[in-house]
Amino acid sequence: MILQLKPTMLVETPMGKGQAIFIIDYGMHQNTCWVVALVRDGVIKHFDCNDVILATNYTYGLNLVKNNNKTEPENI
Repeated sequence: MILQLKPTMLVETPMGKGQAIFIIDYGMHQNTCWVVALVRDGVIKHFDCNDVILATNYTYGLNLVKNNNKTEPENI
């Protein structure tokens, strides 16, 4: 199954940041494949799901812990 992401997602990969545009699911016996357009040069690459991390998004408070900069929202 191929899922087109609308809107795309900014992710971090071993080759740098990129926009995830497709997810390919080959079934329960194989990891999901992420199709990513790299920001630096626009090259399209395939990554295993274990190599893709959601990029930090301060507006929506996503993945703030990864940066270890104490900007994670606190419960008041």
